[in-house]
Amino acid sequence: MSLENVQEESVAEPSPAALRTGIAPAARAPFAGGSCKQRRNALAFKFGGSSLLGADRMLHAAGLVRSATQKSCVTVVVSAMKGVTDHLLSVAHALADGKLAHARRETELVLDLHLDVLDHLRLRDDDGLRVGRELHFLGRDLLHEVPSHGSVAVGAELFDRLASFGERFSARLFAAALEKSGVPAVPVTSSDFVLTCDTFRDAQPHLEQTRQRGREVLLPLLEAGVVPVVTGFIGATPDGRITTLGRNSSDFSGAIIAHVVDADELVIWTDVDGIYTANPGESAEALLLHELSYDEAHALAAGGAKVLHAKVLPLAAETEMVVWVRNTFNPQARGTRIGSRRSAGNARAASQDSVSHFSIAARDGGAL
Repeated sequence: MSLENVQEESVAEPSPAALRTGIAPAARAPFAGGSCKQRRNALAFKFGGSSLLGADRMLHAAGLVRSATQKSCVTVVVSAMKGVTDHLLSVAHALADGKLAHARRETELVLDLHLDVLDHLRLRDDDGLRVGRELHFLGRDLLHEVPSHGSVAVGAELFDRLASFGERFSARLFAAALEKSGVPAVPVTSSDFVLTCDTFRDAQPHLEQTRQRGREVLLPLLEAGVVPVVTGFIGATPDGRITTLGRNSSDFSGAIIAHVVDADELVIWTDVDGIYTANPGESAEALLLHELSYDEAHALAAGGAKVLHAKVLPLAAETEMVVWVRNTFNPQARGTRIGSRRSAGNARAASQDSVSHFSIAARDGGAL
């Protein structure tokens, strides 16, 4: 399908009576996607923290996924909600300083934040109870990391375990938002198949093993017409210890998952219309670039410009997977396409500025 035409679809709200009885046929619009065997191409959607901040934004993003599933096979990768990873890292810092009471307050705040989003999703009674149990189980595991007394040995491994909870909460909520939108979906924890080294807080994935393991997990879901909602940012060592790929790595996670499922296109849904020649907030002459080559975009990322994680483009170029940068909140905008070649019109625009001056206007918030 053409990603230039992906827009949000409306979702019917259940009536109060339906919510009370748990029978809400209007709460789930009919799903017309079918199995992936019936659809033409495979897409990977990666949503950052700003795109998932609260129930309304999750339902809006779910509408984008629903629209795409009508013609494509979609896998979703999610970040933590904006600000959540910072809260979780503050828990680790509080533990390191011996401030156990503060650490427990922060963990309870994180759980309450996600339970509040669940409440505002207004799921059917049985779905709400099920997702609520899942969130409470996660919250229990999180609180287990924070003792009420004594001391804690705080190292990089604990930082990664704590930081991983943001994506794990987010995946469960977004899968629920998709289900409410009429799209069959399940949360998938990427640490079940993303195999990494043990360099905590900056782990490197073992791509070939990750691809083999990931296909065993994800392909059966896709073939059954179910959208996997995969946690970005996190992996695990061969002996099962949680790792993270480092801050600002969720775009890279998206590329890894896209590689696992042989996606034709990876869409980075963010909060700006694409990649500009300069920061449009600072320069009236900033131009939106509709197309870039892999080499150009990679040079920007490697040079420090806030475009994409530097490891995204080599992985995309290896399989000639197209990468899009698009605005979650303005899906009518075409966005920036990154691929093997670009149009002459954009080549002229690019020539007006050197590669070192390209930058994205702003990055999506949350755990990247």
